[in-house]
Amino acid sequence: MARRSGPAPAVSGEEFSFVSPVVKYLLFFFNMLFWVISMVLVGVGVYARLMKHEEAVMACLAVDPAILLIIVGILMFLLTFCGCIGSLRENICLLQTFSFCLTIVFLLQLAAGVLGFVFSDKARGKVSEIINNAIVHYRDDLDLQNLIDFGQKEFHCCGGISYKDWSQNMYFNCTEDNPSRERCSVPYSCCLYKSNQAVINTMCGRGMQALDYLEAGKVIYTNGCIDKLVNWIHSNLFLVGGVALGLAIPQLVGILLSQILIRQIKDQVKLQLYNWQHRADPWY
Repeated sequence: MARRSGPAPAVSGEEFSFVSPVVKYLLFFFNMLFWVISMVLVGVGVYARLMKHEEAVMACLAVDPAILLIIVGILMFLLTFCGCIGSLRENICLLQTFSFCLTIVFLLQLAAGVLGFVFSDKARGKVSEIINNAIVHYRDDLDLQNLIDFGQKEFHCCGGISYKDWSQNMYFNCTEDNPSRERCSVPYSCCLYKSNQAVINTMCGRGMQALDYLEAGKVIYTNGCIDKLVNWIHSNLFLVGGVALGLAIPQLVGILLSQILIRQIKDQVKLQLYNWQHRADPWY
């Protein structure tokens, strides 16, 4: 009786594997890197949150940079955990979860960019709402305060639309019954500085909201940060595009590697199933 034909021994042998060690461990170390970064983000966020004063603990969470770091870190930790364990253990379920979530994140970022460009007026309104909310809670959170001061110094601006937006803050508003020493003032980060100025006058913005644009413009920046930010983006489109590309490339690499590894694992499972079914075949 003729011997039954079958696949080549090199393919059906027990030592053969479709799973490439290069793809497997490249994906593992890729996720391990971002796994470590996620733990650092969570650690920094928790430390910053715990170091706040007791009165700042109840501050608005929506504008707390520490909470933002914690949330981003936790999401990144869970996502890269699936990628690390999935690639190391060759687990299709975890790899598919990792690939699916990473694809969703990428599509959301892409949609946000497109919608922000198409509906620029609405995006501008949302940014203005966020900035105004941050102005209201300026004195409630030291991290938020430092972030706003840094932005106003770097972009040479003051407030959202103009320097008078600071009247929304309870400490800086110009109402007659405001007992604050900073009444009708603006933060020192709004002030004009000379290159040879050695000592910072933190009270330089006192009473600036009571002045008109021309008079106030001699001491502080009167233009709002929204227009400055929009102008900066238009002047640095290549830089913005480079940052967006730098964020997109790791995500696309992760999706590609995970899909390749999933396909290889499925092929390996089929091979093992084939070998198991024909293990007792005397003609195999």
